[in-house]
Amino acid sequence: MEYNITQYDLEQGALEIQYIEEFFGEFPRKKTAAEIVARLANRSHLILLANAPLPDDPGTVMPVSFKVAHEILTNEQEPKLRDLVERLRGSVTFDGRRVLYTWIGGTRRDWRGQGHFRALTEQQEQWAIEQGFDEIVVKTKNKFYEMRGTLDHLRFEVVKYERDPIDNEESKVYLSKRLLPELLRRHRSSRTVTQATI
Repeated sequence: MEYNITQYDLEQGALEIQYIEEFFGEFPRKKTAAEIVARLANRSHLILLANAPLPDDPGTVMPVSFKVAHEILTNEQEPKLRDLVERLRGSVTFDGRRVLYTWIGGTRRDWRGQGHFRALTEQQEQWAIEQGFDEIVVKTKNKFYEMRGTLDHLRFEVVKYERDPIDNEESKVYLSKRLLPELLRRHRSSRTVTQATI
């Protein structure tokens, strides 16, 4: 199967992400385009969407999966990112290395299990290696069993577990993957990537 992926520039990509997140019921609070722009502006980032035809109308193609990633630095000023870096210290090395953080992403329920998220992840890894990144990190919650399983299949390793004192389902799981050139030889998806145009 050939996966169709679109890479977006910041403004247009932020609007696309705001739109697709409306189809995810498990996200307690959706990101607005303004929030996405504010987070990604002035830092290295990647916005990818996988597109697929509707099962009952193959002529209609729509976004079914997405990934948004950005660089995180050891001296972050934004409070949420500064907190993230502090939580990762001792588990991820920042000094002298480039670290890419997979901020948000997912696949619409009807298209899960078809390889779209794998294709996006493999494209993200290729881009990250080309850009000189050393590692990708991602954070999820213990209760997101499908996401944890997907990350396991994609060979992300758990680097830290923060137990929630009240509800273990709310515990945070931090995962990481080192970006070595030989990683690309393990990629399995066939992808066509296009740059979005306005």
